[in-house]
Amino acid sequence: MTTDSWVEVNEDGGFGIENLPYGVFSRPGELPRIGAAIGEYVLDLAELSAAGLVEDRRYFASGSLNAFMVAGRAAWDANRARLVELLTDESYRAHVRPHLIPVAEVELLRPFEVADYVDFFSSEHHAANAGRMFRPQSDPLTPNWKHLPVAYHGRSGTVYRSGSPIIRPMGQRRTPGDPQPSYGPSLRLDFEAEVGFVAGVPSVAGHRVPAEAFRDHVFGFVLVNDWSARDLQAWESQPLGPFLGKSFATSISPWVVPVAALEAARVSPPVQDPVPLPYLRCEEPWGLDLHLEILINGQVAAHPRFASMYWTPPQQLAHATVNGAALRTGDLFASGTVSGPDREQRGCMLELSWNGQEPLELDDGTKRTFLEDGDTVTIRAQAPGSAGSRITFGEVTGTIHPALP
Repeated sequence: MTTDSWVEVNEDGGFGIENLPYGVFSRPGELPRIGAAIGEYVLDLAELSAAGLVEDRRYFASGSLNAFMVAGRAAWDANRARLVELLTDESYRAHVRPHLIPVAEVELLRPFEVADYVDFFSSEHHAANAGRMFRPQSDPLTPNWKHLPVAYHGRSGTVYRSGSPIIRPMGQRRTPGDPQPSYGPSLRLDFEAEVGFVAGVPSVAGHRVPAEAFRDHVFGFVLVNDWSARDLQAWESQPLGPFLGKSFATSISPWVVPVAALEAARVSPPVQDPVPLPYLRCEEPWGLDLHLEILINGQVAAHPRFASMYWTPPQQLAHATVNGAALRTGDLFASGTVSGPDREQRGCMLELSWNGQEPLELDDGTKRTFLEDGDTVTIRAQAPGSAGSRITFGEVTGTIHPALP
């Protein structure tokens, strides 16, 4: 057990004093409010604020992190430092202990109101695999891919909290050999294991956010599952990008890991060749040494590594705003599918089953080409902290339900 905090914390649990992620929770009969995870507890920040133990700006007695996120980096840093003080100084134990609630007794909600949602395509392995499947006679990567972070603009209104049911979407699809499209439930439902970041401080329309200003605008990171109907997506994405094949559901994890908690996880990203244009250059190393784990019905299906992502979060933010698009509090930016060079590092069923041609066999002997009704997908992630500690993102999960009539 760690001795850094007077709260009993399992060193392998990932919710130690170096993490302190923020989320929104509720108890039966009570209004939602903001808390921070420490060990097996949620620290009730609304009650701490009411007791005068943290600065009260009415950030925390709320069902959303947005008011705290817009307060900016100085407020984020000051509150984080105060929480560390409260949880490590024995003189505060008697005052803080009553505001620790076992996480098993609360319901974790969606942590912030999503303003806009952008999903990138930043893994070279994922992009190249998709190219080999769908453009076998061409270069796996499109000509623009290594010059800019490719992305599509998603739908903020269907970003759901972890655990929300995922209803199999209906739509048009044309299967190989069929002369005409048909309508019905998706036959190729997929997950995509991703990591996202959320903006706190907005920007002014017409002014870009440079890569070096990332920490001044971005509050923290979450896990993302960008659910995908591959058959709907393939038919509709001619020539424009994803629409109904993506917009039916995206799931995010309940805990937002602060940017400050991931300093020890920063590593050098892959070498970028050709050298990006000046607005995309970032002097600091902003690869992240995150280890993802994907489970289908409780069985491990893959272990993607985020450190292999070609385009980094600061580059994604710089590109998303270079045209002068204003950044808003609650803007969610997802990385795109996290995949690696080996099969066990692929981050979606499209790759794991090679578009349905090579079924994935799970440990219990069941096989999948794409997701079936009743399947539960769970994505987890951990990162290194300082001095050998671990930081967890928790998990994002969702269960597939049959299409509605």
